[in-house]
Amino acid sequence: MPELSISEVVAAFPSFRVAFGVIELPGPHAARTDRLDAFIADAEDGAARLLAGRDIADLPEILHWRAAYRAFGSKKTSYRDACEALLRRIQSGAGLPRIMPLVDLYNAVSVKHRMPVGADDLALIKPPNAFRYARPGDTFLDGGRVPPEHDPPAAGEIVYADCEKCLCRRWNWRQDSRSRVNPQTREAVIVIQTLEADADERLARAIADFTVLADETLGACSRWAVASLASPLVAV
Repeated sequence: MPELSISEVVAAFPSFRVAFGVIELPGPHAARTDRLDAFIADAEDGAARLLAGRDIADLPEILHWRAAYRAFGSKKTSYRDACEALLRRIQSGAGLPRIMPLVDLYNAVSVKHRMPVGADDLALIKPPNAFRYARPGDTFLDGGRVPPEHDPPAAGEIVYADCEKCLCRRWNWRQDSRSRVNPQTREAVIVIQTLEADADERLARAIADFTVLADETLGACSRWAVASLASPLVAV
């Protein structure tokens, strides 16, 4: 039973909450269905309308993540949370990338609810997982570079990690290439993250969208728990 802990960081960021889920896929990922395509298009259109004629930094969710990044020493403007990166693509007119159905689904959930969302192949990680501060010896293979390059985290940086490696650097900036979901993935661990005051309601809506669409479009089932200041260790 995979576990997630946020105990190292939640005292400094008490509004931090994570929906931690496991999705079980029945077989090779099918092509996107009309239902999934419609959900993605709706998420793109909603984000484009929200961002029309406004500075992305005016969104409270963006402000809160930028403040959190600065709090652990990440000040470069090139380091932004994963949701902001997707919203910037939409604002530029590029739209969401099309990668594979599971990834396309969680990217759409991310921009619709304005929360970073990520996934790792359960067979390629070694739980328990944790959002924690970087430690000496942590490794990270940057999946944003071609070919991927080793780029270990800086001291004091918040990372998402399993027992062997960092799964994501700078909290939710970029994923390690070794644990990515792929067309052969049968089980994946999902994280949906927020710093907002209405986190419980936001996460409930995002979980509902993900669960329904995963069932209807991928034939997948999922189970969830929410980690918070009150419950920093959860298992699913």
